[in-house]
Amino acid sequence: MVGRRPEHRRESREQRNRGVLRSLVRLCVAAALLCGLVFGTMVLSPYALESLDDLGTVDDIRFGDRPSPSSDPPPAGERDPEVTDPNDPGESSYETDIEAVSSETVEDFVHAEVNDRRAEHGLGPLEWDGTVGSVARAHSYDMADREYFGHTNPDGDGPYDRFTAVDDYCQGYGENIALTWVDRSVEEPGGNGIVTYRTAEAVATGLVNQWMNSTDHRDAILENHDTPGWDRAGVGVYITDEGQVYASQNFCHEW
Repeated sequence: MVGRRPEHRRESREQRNRGVLRSLVRLCVAAALLCGLVFGTMVLSPYALESLDDLGTVDDIRFGDRPSPSSDPPPAGERDPEVTDPNDPGESSYETDIEAVSSETVEDFVHAEVNDRRAEHGLGPLEWDGTVGSVARAHSYDMADREYFGHTNPDGDGPYDRFTAVDDYCQGYGENIALTWVDRSVEEPGGNGIVTYRTAEAVATGLVNQWMNSTDHRDAILENHDTPGWDRAGVGVYITDEGQVYASQNFCHEW
């Protein structure tokens, strides 16, 4: 009896050790499963629809293929007229992952698209006027530089004042202005959702859509006014280093 007690104690100790080992294995498995669950939640949570509440309903979100670079726009016209606005900043641009969005390319697209919209309503095309475009570009730059947005600048000068300070051959004169961004989510004109412009062609379409969705700007494009119809126009775009786009289109009826 006395000789068997040590053997009995050894067996009990081995059983206890095996029990502890099994408990440790179970604990490790449970910890691994818990970590996997937490990691899975962290990976999946950014895709939850709740994280998009600030964009409105799911219908507001546009998913699509990567846009193609801009096509070649129809050249608007003379880029180096004899008379220019001394405050014309020249070409500006912003680089996206698709292309370098150039102000001149946006101007060409805007001019062509405005003429397309006019044609849809039975109106003839407007001739590109480089001097008018230079005055428009200087105004777009001035709005960005002095951080305002309006037809009248901080000095009290309106569209016709700015043109007559450079030349005097327009009998009638009009102006449309617009503001948007490159490579940043903005509200789509007409309130149809959220859109991001990453090409010059897309920026131009967005600018013209802004005007066509505003009664006063649309009336200027389609000549719904009592003054003589336009026969020429110029577009001036300035793009800031941050990607903000200021656009002016001025209309002229020559004497």
